[in-house]
Amino acid sequence: MYEHYEQAWRELTASGAQFEVEKAEVLGQMIPCFRQGPASLKEVWLFSRAFGDLEYMVYNQDRWSYSVAHAQVASIANWLIRNGVGSGDRVAIAMRNYPEWILSYWAVISVGAVVVGMNAWWTTQEMLYALEDSRPSVLICDQERLERFWRNREGFEDMPVVIVRARGEMPEWTTDWIDLVSGDEELPHVPIDADADACIFYTSGTTGVPKGAQLTHRGCVTNILNLMFSTLCQARIQELSGTPLPDPAELPQNTYLVTTPLFHVTANNCVLHPFTAGGGKLILMYRWDPEEALRLIEQEKVTGLTGVPMMSRELIEHPDFAKADTSTLRIVGGGGAQLQPDLVEKIDSRVETAIPSTGYGMTETCGVITTIGGGTFIERPDSCGRILPSFEAMLVDENGREVALGEIGELWVKGAAVIRGYLNKPEATAASITDGWLHTGDLGRMDEQGFLYLVDRKKDMVLRGGENIYCAEVESALFSHPSIAECAVFGVKDDRLD
Repeated sequence: MYEHYEQAWRELTASGAQFEVEKAEVLGQMIPCFRQGPASLKEVWLFSRAFGDLEYMVYNQDRWSYSVAHAQVASIANWLIRNGVGSGDRVAIAMRNYPEWILSYWAVISVGAVVVGMNAWWTTQEMLYALEDSRPSVLICDQERLERFWRNREGFEDMPVVIVRARGEMPEWTTDWIDLVSGDEELPHVPIDADADACIFYTSGTTGVPKGAQLTHRGCVTNILNLMFSTLCQARIQELSGTPLPDPAELPQNTYLVTTPLFHVTANNCVLHPFTAGGGKLILMYRWDPEEALRLIEQEKVTGLTGVPMMSRELIEHPDFAKADTSTLRIVGGGGAQLQPDLVEKIDSRVETAIPSTGYGMTETCGVITTIGGGTFIERPDSCGRILPSFEAMLVDENGREVALGEIGELWVKGAAVIRGYLNKPEATAASITDGWLHTGDLGRMDEQGFLYLVDRKKDMVLRGGENIYCAEVESALFSHPSIAECAVFGVKDDRLD
């Protein structure tokens, strides 16, 4: 299996190949970049016009084709420009995973503005903090987020506020969503700088107030190419292993169940971006519910889903799983946290048509750093895969010195997908990025074949009597017990062993 993996990797990254990597100067640093690919997310969106009448989004009884979505995005984009939004300005989106989130996103990107992804779970004070920090020109929100904001809008009285799916009478200072999508205009021509901010996603880390990570167009496009590389590499491995690939013309449309919030990179960068680029269909849910997920998988003939590992676990262990038609599934995975080895085996054995897969990454890398799936994952269920081609990587000790092969160290990565920095926080940026190297805060080891094995977060590691204990390893052992559905391991103070 590994020989096929290595051959596929070499072929896809060879000189002149689709995923050839070269060093280029980006924001003052020489970093690895893909030689080929779109220059901006706007180009990704424009390319998707070719999918025409294919279905793009489904939410409850409502459906959007690519053609309809493009017409509405063009209308929203023109409304934004008429309301003073220009290149570099910010537009905050605060709502559930409604289709309007996606339409707003592509419209903001297309006029050179920056999406500020507001966490839909935030309290009023958290929401106000992010608005103060990012100072958006426009806020697009649903009714729930409006109610958290409108009695506390001091200092934002002049900011246009658009209401999605309004219920009842709206304040006179708001604009109804229907006004944004009722136009019949072409998408404005606005040039986009590849290294300009595309979106700002807030990441809390373990301490302090949320930090606004600045994701660039180049970084987001690099993540799309990394995911495309991973998919094609898996297909080439299958081909080299003697399993014939199906005729692409006979394959159904890729249909993905969106299970995690669009204000995180898991759903936005690793699902919305690549599936839009590839002409896929996105099925949106009001909230995660495994029973509803099974119904949608059967009804919409879903081919893939990913979420936090607990979602995949809840799905395959649901009492109705065996009764539901899940025969269209080809990929079931997890991200945002380590996919425990026992779950890899359970997905492989219980979902006959699908392969287990996972990706490891961060908001600060616009998405994935590694991916692994299929037979490679089944052989190495405790690995998160190999570092993707667009990254340089090293494991370092507490002094920033690279550790020996097989030893545990903190992962540092450098590449085009690393964020530009944290909005308004130069000290936090300097503490997290050294000469282009992002300090991930994750501890891991590398094997001789280049596969990464994460053992814990640096700040979560427990020191017991001078011995390092990695919480993730203990959790994986606990999860292997059939009576344990969920667990979390953490350290507590001990006067003798601390």
